[in-house]
Amino acid sequence: MAIVVEVQDNLEKALKLLKKKMQLDGLQRELKNRRFYEKPSVKRRRKAQEAERRRRKASRRRRHR
Repeated sequence: MAIVVEVQDNLEKALKLLKKKMQLDGLQRELKNRRFYEKPSVKRRRKAQEAERRRRKASRRRRHR
């Protein structure tokens, strides 16, 4: 995986762009989750909760259209 950010004289702007791209790719969340070992049962529970959250969010979007 590679995230390409062009630096054109402004390092602060390049860092901000890099952080934004990492957030959009989900890289920061992945690094945070891999910092410590997660038991398989905990991982299954977390993934089920995330799927439920996505399902609820999608149903809210469908209702408003």
